[in-house]
Amino acid sequence: FFNTRGCIAQAFFCLLLCVPWGSSCPPSCQCTERAGAKAVLCSSRHLEEIPKDIPRDAVFLKLDANSITRIPSNAFRHLSHLEELDLSRNAIEKIDRAAFKGVAAGLRTLDLSSNRIRSIPKEALLALNAKLRLANNPWHCECALQEVLWEARLDPDSVQDITCHTAPRQEYVGKPLLQVLDAGVNFCSVRQRTTDVAMFITMFGWFAMVIVYVICYVRHNREDTCKHVDYLKSLPSTQGHAETTSTAL
Repeated sequence: FFNTRGCIAQAFFCLLLCVPWGSSCPPSCQCTERAGAKAVLCSSRHLEEIPKDIPRDAVFLKLDANSITRIPSNAFRHLSHLEELDLSRNAIEKIDRAAFKGVAAGLRTLDLSSNRIRSIPKEALLALNAKLRLANNPWHCECALQEVLWEARLDPDSVQDITCHTAPRQEYVGKPLLQVLDAGVNFCSVRQRTTDVAMFITMFGWFAMVIVYVICYVRHNREDTCKHVDYLKSLPSTQGHAETTSTAL
Protein backbone atom coordinates (compact mmCIF):
# COMPACT_ATOMS: atom_id res chain seq x y z
CA PHE A 1 0.00 0.00 0.00
CA PHE A 2 2.77 2.41 0.99
CA ASN A 3 4.77 1.56 -2.14
CA THR A 4 1.73 2.26 -4.32
CA ARG A 5 1.11 5.50 -2.48
CA GLY A 6 4.76 6.54 -2.96
CA CYS A 7 4.63 5.78 -6.66
CA ILE A 8 1.49 7.87 -7.04
CA ALA A 9 3.13 10.78 -5.22
CA GLN A 10 6.22 10.54 -7.42
CA ALA A 11 4.12 10.41 -10.56
CA PHE A 12 2.11 13.45 -9.42
CA PHE A 13 5.33 15.36 -8.64
CA CYS A 14 6.77 14.54 -12.06
CA LEU A 15 3.51 15.62 -13.65
CA LEU A 16 3.78 18.99 -11.89
CA LEU A 17 7.33 19.41 -13.18
CA CYS A 18 6.25 18.64 -16.72
CA VAL A 19 3.30 21.02 -16.81
CA PRO A 20 4.14 24.02 -19.06
CA TRP A 21 3.12 26.77 -16.62
CA GLY A 22 3.65 29.46 -19.25
CA SER A 23 1.01 27.92 -21.51
CA SER A 24 -1.97 28.54 -19.21
CA CYS A 25 -4.55 30.97 -20.56
CA PRO A 26 -6.10 33.92 -18.69
CA PRO A 27 -9.76 33.24 -17.86
CA SER A 28 -10.87 36.39 -19.70
CA CYS A 29 -9.01 35.48 -22.89
CA GLN A 30 -8.93 32.79 -25.53
CA CYS A 31 -5.69 31.07 -26.46
CA THR A 32 -5.26 29.44 -29.82
CA GLU A 33 -2.64 28.46 -32.40
CA ARG A 34 -1.90 30.63 -35.42
CA ALA A 35 0.59 29.27 -37.94
CA GLY A 36 2.16 27.17 -35.22
CA ALA A 37 2.49 30.13 -32.82
CA LYS A 38 0.39 30.88 -29.76
CA ALA A 39 -2.15 33.69 -30.11
CA VAL A 40 -3.81 35.18 -27.01
CA LEU A 41 -7.10 36.89 -27.87
CA CYS A 42 -8.46 39.26 -25.21
CA SER A 43 -10.48 41.61 -27.43
CA SER A 44 -13.67 43.24 -26.08
CA ARG A 45 -13.47 41.64 -22.64
CA HIS A 46 -14.04 44.81 -20.56
CA LEU A 47 -10.48 44.65 -19.22
CA GLU A 48 -9.30 47.66 -17.22
CA GLU A 49 -5.68 46.54 -16.98
CA ILE A 50 -3.31 44.19 -18.73
CA PRO A 51 -3.78 40.57 -17.52
CA LYS A 52 -0.97 39.29 -15.32
CA ASP A 53 -1.09 35.63 -16.42
CA ILE A 54 -0.50 35.91 -20.17
CA PRO A 55 1.36 32.78 -21.38
CA ARG A 56 5.08 33.29 -21.73
CA ASP A 57 5.12 31.69 -25.17
CA ALA A 58 2.55 34.12 -26.61
CA VAL A 59 3.52 35.43 -30.05
CA PHE A 60 0.35 37.34 -30.90
CA LEU A 61 -1.51 39.33 -28.23
CA LYS A 62 -4.75 41.20 -28.87
CA LEU A 63 -5.98 43.49 -26.10
CA ASP A 64 -8.01 45.83 -28.31
CA ALA A 65 -11.46 47.24 -27.58
CA ASN A 66 -11.13 47.19 -23.79
CA SER A 67 -10.97 49.86 -21.07
CA ILE A 68 -7.24 49.79 -20.30
CA THR A 69 -6.06 53.24 -19.16
CA ARG A 70 -2.34 52.74 -18.51
CA ILE A 71 0.62 50.67 -19.65
CA PRO A 72 2.91 50.32 -16.62
CA SER A 73 6.63 49.57 -16.66
CA ASN A 74 7.59 45.98 -17.54
CA ALA A 75 4.00 45.13 -18.45
CA PHE A 76 5.15 42.63 -21.11
CA ARG A 77 8.66 41.87 -19.88
CA HIS A 78 8.05 38.13 -19.51
CA LEU A 79 6.75 37.80 -23.09
CA SER A 80 10.08 37.35 -24.85
CA HIS A 81 8.46 35.67 -27.89
CA LEU A 82 5.91 38.45 -28.51
CA GLU A 83 5.85 39.76 -32.09
CA GLU A 84 2.47 41.47 -32.49
CA LEU A 85 0.70 43.56 -29.84
CA ASP A 86 -2.66 45.23 -30.41
CA LEU A 87 -3.73 47.82 -27.82
CA SER A 88 -5.99 49.85 -30.08
CA ARG A 89 -9.44 51.17 -29.10
CA ASN A 90 -8.77 51.35 -25.39
CA ALA A 91 -8.74 54.34 -23.01
CA ILE A 92 -4.96 54.52 -22.61
CA GLU A 93 -3.79 57.89 -21.29
CA LYS A 94 -0.42 57.08 -19.73
CA ILE A 95 2.49 54.99 -21.00
CA ASP A 96 5.49 54.53 -18.70
CA ARG A 97 9.04 54.89 -20.01
CA ALA A 98 9.78 51.18 -19.55
CA ALA A 99 6.36 49.97 -20.69
CA PHE A 100 7.76 47.79 -23.48
CA LYS A 101 10.99 46.77 -21.80
CA GLY A 102 11.81 43.16 -22.55
CA VAL A 103 9.91 42.97 -25.84
CA ALA A 104 11.64 45.78 -27.74
CA ALA A 105 13.92 43.48 -29.74
CA GLY A 106 11.39 41.00 -31.06
CA LEU A 107 8.22 43.08 -31.38
CA ARG A 108 7.28 43.66 -35.04
CA THR A 109 3.91 45.42 -34.76
CA LEU A 110 2.50 47.71 -32.04
CA ASP A 111 -0.93 49.25 -32.44
CA LEU A 112 -1.76 52.15 -30.09
CA SER A 113 -4.31 53.82 -32.32
CA SER A 114 -7.69 55.14 -31.13
CA ASN A 115 -6.79 55.75 -27.50
CA ARG A 116 -6.56 58.89 -25.32
CA ILE A 117 -2.82 59.40 -25.57
CA ARG A 118 -1.78 63.09 -25.48
CA SER A 119 1.94 62.57 -24.97
CA ILE A 120 4.32 59.69 -24.66
CA PRO A 121 7.92 59.38 -23.40
CA LYS A 122 10.07 59.02 -26.49
CA GLU A 123 12.18 56.44 -24.63
CA ALA A 124 9.18 54.10 -24.61
CA LEU A 125 8.99 53.95 -28.41
CA LEU A 126 12.40 54.80 -29.86
CA ALA A 127 13.89 51.56 -28.48
CA LEU A 128 11.39 49.53 -30.51
CA ASN A 129 11.94 48.04 -33.94
CA ALA A 130 8.22 47.48 -34.33
CA LYS A 131 6.00 49.19 -36.87
CA LEU A 132 3.89 51.67 -34.88
CA ARG A 133 0.30 52.77 -35.33
CA LEU A 134 -0.41 55.97 -33.38
CA ALA A 135 -3.37 57.41 -35.28
CA ASN A 136 -6.57 58.83 -33.81
CA ASN A 137 -5.21 59.98 -30.45
CA PRO A 138 -5.65 63.50 -28.98
CA TRP A 139 -1.95 64.30 -29.41
CA HIS A 140 -0.29 67.39 -27.99
CA CYS A 141 2.22 68.33 -30.68
CA GLU A 142 5.58 68.77 -29.00
CA CYS A 143 9.25 67.91 -29.37
CA ALA A 144 8.95 64.31 -28.06
CA LEU A 145 6.21 63.48 -30.57
CA GLN A 146 8.22 65.08 -33.37
CA GLU A 147 11.24 62.92 -32.50
CA VAL A 148 9.06 59.81 -32.50
CA LEU A 149 7.73 60.75 -35.94
CA TRP A 150 11.20 61.20 -37.40
CA GLU A 151 13.03 58.33 -35.69
CA ALA A 152 10.51 55.55 -35.02
CA ARG A 153 9.14 53.08 -37.60
CA LEU A 154 5.61 54.37 -38.16
CA ASP A 155 3.03 52.59 -40.26
CA PRO A 156 2.95 54.75 -43.44
CA ASP A 157 -0.78 54.18 -43.84
CA SER A 158 -1.55 55.81 -40.48
CA VAL A 159 0.96 58.70 -40.36
CA GLN A 160 -1.49 61.20 -41.86
CA ASP A 161 -3.95 60.44 -39.03
CA ILE A 162 -1.55 61.67 -36.33
CA THR A 163 -3.24 65.03 -35.75
CA CYS A 164 -2.47 67.92 -33.41
CA HIS A 165 -5.30 68.05 -30.89
CA THR A 166 -3.43 70.75 -28.96
CA ALA A 167 -0.27 72.67 -29.87
CA PRO A 168 1.83 75.68 -28.78
CA ARG A 169 0.09 77.77 -31.44
CA GLN A 170 -3.59 77.66 -32.33
CA GLU A 171 -2.90 77.57 -36.06
CA TYR A 172 -1.47 74.03 -35.76
CA VAL A 173 -4.54 72.59 -34.01
CA GLY A 174 -6.53 70.14 -36.13
CA LYS A 175 -3.75 69.67 -38.67
CA PRO A 176 -1.77 66.46 -39.30
CA LEU A 177 1.57 66.62 -37.52
CA LEU A 178 3.41 65.65 -40.70
CA GLN A 179 1.84 68.60 -42.54
CA VAL A 180 2.88 71.01 -39.77
CA LEU A 181 6.46 69.72 -39.80
CA ASP A 182 6.64 69.85 -43.60
CA ALA A 183 5.75 73.56 -43.33
CA GLY A 184 9.03 74.13 -41.48
CA VAL A 185 7.83 74.08 -37.87
CA ASN A 186 10.32 72.63 -35.38
CA PHE A 187 8.80 72.00 -31.95
CA CYS A 188 12.20 71.05 -30.53
CA SER A 189 13.71 74.43 -31.42
CA VAL A 190 10.69 76.15 -29.84
CA ARG A 191 11.35 74.25 -26.62
CA GLN A 192 15.04 75.13 -26.82
CA ARG A 193 14.23 78.83 -27.21
CA THR A 194 11.84 78.62 -24.27
CA THR A 195 14.56 76.97 -22.17
CA ASP A 196 17.09 79.62 -23.18
CA VAL A 197 14.70 82.42 -22.24
CA ALA A 198 13.99 80.78 -18.89
CA MET A 199 17.73 80.45 -18.19
CA PHE A 200 18.31 84.07 -19.19
CA ILE A 201 15.54 85.28 -16.86
CA THR A 202 16.94 83.16 -14.01
CA MET A 203 20.48 84.48 -14.54
CA PHE A 204 19.20 88.06 -14.76
CA GLY A 205 17.30 87.56 -11.50
CA TRP A 206 20.41 86.30 -9.71
CA PHE A 207 22.49 89.15 -11.15
CA ALA A 208 19.91 91.70 -9.98
CA MET A 209 19.93 90.18 -6.49
CA VAL A 210 23.74 90.46 -6.32
CA ILE A 211 23.62 94.12 -7.45
CA VAL A 212 20.96 94.95 -4.85
CA TYR A 213 23.00 93.21 -2.16
CA VAL A 214 26.15 95.16 -3.08
CA ILE A 215 24.27 98.48 -3.10
CA CYS A 216 22.70 97.74 0.30
CA TYR A 217 26.07 96.65 1.69
CA VAL A 218 27.82 99.83 0.47
CA ARG A 219 24.99 102.04 1.70
CA HIS A 220 24.98 100.36 5.10
CA ASN A 221 28.76 100.77 5.44
CA ARG A 222 28.52 104.41 4.39
CA GLU A 223 25.90 105.08 7.05
CA ASP A 224 28.10 103.39 9.68
CA THR A 225 31.08 105.48 8.56
CA CYS A 226 29.10 108.71 8.76
CA LYS A 227 27.87 107.83 12.24
CA HIS A 228 31.42 107.08 13.35
CA VAL A 229 32.70 110.42 11.93
CA ASP A 230 29.89 112.34 13.64
CA TYR A 231 30.76 110.61 16.89
CA LEU A 232 34.41 111.59 16.59
CA LYS A 233 33.46 115.19 15.86
CA SER A 234 31.30 115.28 18.98
CA LEU A 235 34.27 114.38 21.18
CA PRO A 236 36.41 117.27 22.77
CA SER A 237 39.54 117.77 20.69
CA THR A 238 42.96 117.02 22.25
CA GLN A 239 44.27 120.49 21.39
CA GLY A 240 41.37 122.29 23.10
CA HIS A 241 41.91 120.23 26.24
CA ALA A 242 45.63 121.17 26.29
CA GLU A 243 44.90 124.90 25.95
CA THR A 244 42.40 124.75 28.79
CA THR A 245 44.99 123.09 31.04
CA SER A 246 47.69 125.70 30.19
CA THR A 247 45.41 128.65 30.99
CA ALA A 248 44.50 127.15 34.31
CA LEU A 249 48.17 126.95 35.25
